[in-house]
Amino acid sequence: MSETPLEELARLAREKSRRLFVAEMPIDLTTNGGSNCVFVLELPGSALGAVGGRIGGIGERRIEKAYCFRQVDGGWIKVYETDVLEKLARFELPYHATGMSVVLPDGSERVVSGVVDEELVQRYNEIV
Repeated sequence: MSETPLEELARLAREKSRRLFVAEMPIDLTTNGGSNCVFVLELPGSALGAVGGRIGGIGERRIEKAYCFRQVDGGWIKVYETDVLEKLARFELPYHATGMSVVLPDGSERVVSGVVDEELVQRYNEIV
């Protein structure tokens, strides 16, 4: 049985990996109303440095996979998933990413690397 978009987004937030979350609004997966757009950018697991930056100019800032999830009237849909390098090259990684709290469907919280940035989400939506 395949995951729902909400289950997949929650799993991506729960799993330990090098992912960067870029959201239109703070991510609360318990809400049944409202709207949000969340991009999840996956970086190589072997890359050095912080997810959003580089150590002294070294380290990779290459994206291996990108996902886009949208919340519409409380329900989550998966809009986009790609690992095509030509498409991934069009996403710019934010240098201002920090620890960001995600409220999971069970009400627990997980801190991920990310940023709430409406303008950046808008630019990403033009790529998709």
